[in-house]
Amino acid sequence: MTTPASLRISRLAFAYPDGHQALFGVDLTIARGERVALLGPNGAGKTTLVLHLNGILGGGTGEVRVAGLPVARPHLAEVRRKVGIVFQDPDDQLFMPTVRDDVAFGPAAAGVRGAELEARVRAALDLVGMADCADRPPHHLSFGQRRRVAVATVLVMEPEILVLDEPSSNLDPASRRELADILRALSVTVLMVTHDLPYALELCPRSVILSDGVICADGDTRDLLTDAGLLRRHRLELPYGFDAAAARPR
Repeated sequence: MTTPASLRISRLAFAYPDGHQALFGVDLTIARGERVALLGPNGAGKTTLVLHLNGILGGGTGEVRVAGLPVARPHLAEVRRKVGIVFQDPDDQLFMPTVRDDVAFGPAAAGVRGAELEARVRAALDLVGMADCADRPPHHLSFGQRRRVAVATVLVMEPEILVLDEPSSNLDPASRRELADILRALSVTVLMVTHDLPYALELCPRSVILSDGVICADGDTRDLLTDAGLLRRHRLELPYGFDAAAARPR
């Protein structure tokens, strides 16, 4: 039995108003429950692609479908509930007086109230190990803790797809490990945009390389990261001394 697709992108092309062509006919399908890393150099089109997933950008050609729904005006509210984006800087998502208020903001705005709201907030904070910090101001937390709360603000909306923009950036080793453990335990589809190739290997069995607006490689993460010529052509580098062939995902 074929696993249903969480995301299906067909022939997606997009140019900005200044004429810069960012995407040239991208095709990508991600099955429900997959964890996929989106790799590529700066300027490859990764952000442009991600912003098409919930309709922030549009007006190009081709089609994007999330859980079978076309990303188009009649479905935008539902699509945006199904695609949760965690930004690179958690402070872009945290603005309420307490952690609980931040996590409750999205579902409350969607009309969730009372015991259901409290239960969803508690469940989301439990998933990221931050329930004990529910009453703390977000700006009193460490950077790693704030990132986990930012993930909770998305998970509380019960998304189909969790999109993470550089999730390991600026994290100390312990926070990096804690976030990896959280992401491995989730049952949602994950699309992780990252330059951190070891993190991609650890968390994502499959990777896609986007370069110059096209997908130039799609396959097993270890296979891609052990292809030195492929990495060199697309300006991707492993840390000095890191052996992707010998590394074992935890």
